Amino acid sequence: MPAKTTKLFVLDTNVILHDSGCLRSFEENDVAIPITVLEELDRFKRGHEDINFHARNFLRVLDDLTGDLLSNGGASIGEGLGSVRVVIGGDMDPHVRAAFLADSPDHRILNTTLCIAEGEPDSRVVLVSKDTNLRMKAKSLGIQAQDYRTDKIESFDKLYTGRRIIEDTPPGFIDGFYTDTQSVPADSIDIDPAPVANESYIFRNGSKSALATYRASDGMFSRVEKQKAYGILPRNAEQSFAINMLLNPAIKLVTLTGNPGTGKTLLALATALECRRNYRQILLARPIVPLSNKDLGYLPGDIEQKLDPYMQPLFDNLSVIRDQYGDRDAAAQRLQDMRESEKLVITPLAYIRGRSLPRIFFIVDEAQNLTPHEVKTIITRAGEGTKIVFTGDIKQIDQPYLDTLSNGLSYLIHRMVGQPLYAHITLEKGERSELADLASELL
Repeated sequence: MPAKTTKLFVLDTNVILHDSGCLRSFEENDVAIPITVLEELDRFKRGHEDINFHARNFLRVLDDLTGDLLSNGGASIGEGLGSVRVVIGGDMDPHVRAAFLADSPDHRILNTTLCIAEGEPDSRVVLVSKDTNLRMKAKSLGIQAQDYRTDKIESFDKLYTGRRIIEDTPPGFIDGFYTDTQSVPADSIDIDPAPVANESYIFRNGSKSALATYRASDGMFSRVEKQKAYGILPRNAEQSFAINMLLNPAIKLVTLTGNPGTGKTLLALATALECRRNYRQILLARPIVPLSNKDLGYLPGDIEQKLDPYMQPLFDNLSVIRDQYGDRDAAAQRLQDMRESEKLVITPLAYIRGRSLPRIFFIVDEAQNLTPHEVKTIITRAGEGTKIVFTGDIKQIDQPYLDTLSNGLSYLIHRMVGQPLYAHITLEKGERSELADLASELL
């Protein structure tokens, strides 16, 4: 019996809401859209969130295709690509009805996929979904299922950390960082793989050590000194690297990752305040991920009261900085003045969508809960003189359809490595408290 070579990918709704351009990601293979998916997209097409954009955009793309979407041949997606069709589906398959008593969109999508597989035995039918549970249900029925992999990075273990430790450096190498130039030519030491722009290094030789960053413009390692930012002093090498790249005006895009308590948001906010004169406004935002996936309308109170719990961690970081000074200190008073004049604004991320952002120091907290498309949308809003900082913990994702390999923060780090305008550091040591460090390590 000849092997099945033609693939037919059946798309779940969450794939389209993740990437409305997904039709072009399946090469020469064909794509099927269950009618249930179109019904779900209809519910999502109104609104200003990213998923609403994807719903509207996908429906427009589908409408613009030439061909009969309801026929088995479907409509051509484009040159060198397969076809797409909408499948209405039939009566509920006895296996689906017996296994899953409730009628739901997921089960109707499963039923449609099963009907296609049974009706077209010469095709390899694959259900594509970002819902782990739906994929397991599909496999229990003998349906091949996979995640949408187009914007996934290959491996979390190989994700760029932004920092390397080099032991046993050549004699006199470290001394060069303590001369007037505070720089050492990169070709004076063998490093494999080769350094990339703005990569951070800890050089050691016996009792001697130096912190440095690679300056790609002239091929030099430049010394990184311990700098204070608005009363916040770095407590370890990674925090020193973070402050250095955050204060560097030539670096327009920074990502900071690490476990809770490593100081990601605190350092970003402190450095923004330190160089506030270079920017028209400081924006500190985070995506809203409702608890237990409930909508904000589920919570009591007006919109301010609904949002307060989500924004509180950002206000907490501001309080830590203010506590470095006395109540009557000019620096503490300046924070209050900046809040009142909206020079410093803390807001949900959804509230700044669609804005142009010239000369803004823009901090996006909890960026691991963003999709690659959302991250791209934010960065493309940057105007002249704007700096954008993404912070987050890639291991602590609250969005149901994202993971360590597919979230926007991992994707951004993977794609931006080596760009002169970009720098990244993974913060590893917790500095919140001895108790917090113990819990992070043991629990």
